[in-house]
Amino acid sequence: MGRAVSWLTLIMGVVTGLVVILRYGFDVGAVALQESAIYLHATAFMLGIAYTAKLDEHVRVDVLYSRLSERQRGWVNLLGHLVFLLPVCLTLFFSSVPYVSAAWRIREGSPEVGGIPGIFVLKTLIPVMALLLCLQGLAEIARTVRLLMETR
Repeated sequence: MGRAVSWLTLIMGVVTGLVVILRYGFDVGAVALQESAIYLHATAFMLGIAYTAKLDEHVRVDVLYSRLSERQRGWVNLLGHLVFLLPVCLTLFFSSVPYVSAAWRIREGSPEVGGIPGIFVLKTLIPVMALLLCLQGLAEIARTVRLLMETR
């Protein structure tokens, strides 16, 4: 997943550069091309968030965390995943399903003339992101529990 997302990011940069060149170099607007850069950004973010959690590269305040022992950090991670991550993922998943279903029902497309007609597909990534992040959270919980059992 991480490798695929990194390629999406590269493609997004190329598309964005192309949009800028077309707009300012040739005075040509390309709505579908602009929207594709936005879609690529959203896709990279939503599919990359679980991978980032796997690598433990997410943002955290290290003022206190870095001073804790490995066992204490394990407890902080375990509580954080149980109290914050899993409830947020489940809330996001269950609250997004009706939103995504409505988009699929009407085959929602871009409100812009000449835009990409498949916005309903992009919206599908919302519950997919929540599910992937929830699964990664469960894996992190299992890893942390194992660490806490080993470091008694």
